[in-house]
Amino acid sequence: MENKKVLIGMSGGVDSSVSALLLKQQGYEVIGTTLELFPGSSCCNTNTYIDAKNVCNLLEIPHFIYNCKEEFKKNVIEDFINCYANCKTPNPCIECNKYMKFGYMYEKAKELGCTYIATGHYAKTEYDNKYKRWVLKKSRAGKKDQSYVLWNIPKQLIEHVIFPLADFEEKEQIREIARKNNLKVANKPDSEDICFVPDGNYKRFLENNSEIKPKEGNIVNSKGEVLGKHTGLYNYTIGQRKGLRISYNVPLFVLGFNSIKNEVIVGEEQELYKKEITVTDINLLLVDQIDEWMNVEVKTRYSSKMSKAKIIQQGDKIKVIFDEPQRAITPGQSAVFYLDDIVVGGGKII
Repeated sequence: MENKKVLIGMSGGVDSSVSALLLKQQGYEVIGTTLELFPGSSCCNTNTYIDAKNVCNLLEIPHFIYNCKEEFKKNVIEDFINCYANCKTPNPCIECNKYMKFGYMYEKAKELGCTYIATGHYAKTEYDNKYKRWVLKKSRAGKKDQSYVLWNIPKQLIEHVIFPLADFEEKEQIREIARKNNLKVANKPDSEDICFVPDGNYKRFLENNSEIKPKEGNIVNSKGEVLGKHTGLYNYTIGQRKGLRISYNVPLFVLGFNSIKNEVIVGEEQELYKKEITVTDINLLLVDQIDEWMNVEVKTRYSSKMSKAKIIQQGDKIKVIFDEPQRAITPGQSAVFYLDDIVVGGGKII
């Protein structure tokens, strides 16, 4: 008989709560867990634990809290700080998914005798007969689809991951299920910010938690002409126009950085467009190697639209050539590759 034991990550929000409910209704033996990641963060505070435990009590399933603050600090916080120290813009959710929700949590699941882990992400896993393997796919949630932040999970885990919300199109459907089943988190607002920066002020977080401090330098154009002063490289992002405090005859945007000279490089809007990028730290889910040019669609930010491109592997990197030049491509962000609604894989933009 199939082992239908599943460990589900419970954030105290409506998505993970309804996911636990659906799994139980589908006949799984469900265990809830909440990972203690960062003190005072939006995803692990007293209210989070109480809400998650109350839902588990209502569903009559066990609930465990695991302290993994050290693992989170090492794999997520330090990466976040290192990225900004090296003039990159990170997406910490991607690291958290890889190391915590689909790394640490899967190890705990095995200890508890679970075959599966589950989360409230809007994504889908299924066996694909064409590719003869388990694949990660987009959910039916449109703009709320979260497959972009899941490209970095270990490929061998895909067949052990369940996303109960895969086929829901609207968040209101989830809230309605919660209301009908008396889940008190039914109307709990979504958490939008970086969980360990609940006030949204990542600059202050960096200054308080790292060696990164305000350090004035020059703002220059691509010819090296000095146009103004900046307050620290970490205060600027590629594509930024506001807050440069430069008067010039055309609008100027941040194009990049010279960390050795402590310079912010600016230019005109057309200089923001790139047709080619390279990604590193690659993780391929659909294939083991890309030896020939593959036509795919690419997302370079969670909120960006799909763009047609071709990709090829070059050693431990992947070269991406877009059909049309793309605006404000940002090192540190992820480029995620899709064939229709299947995630091919992804990597970090350099």
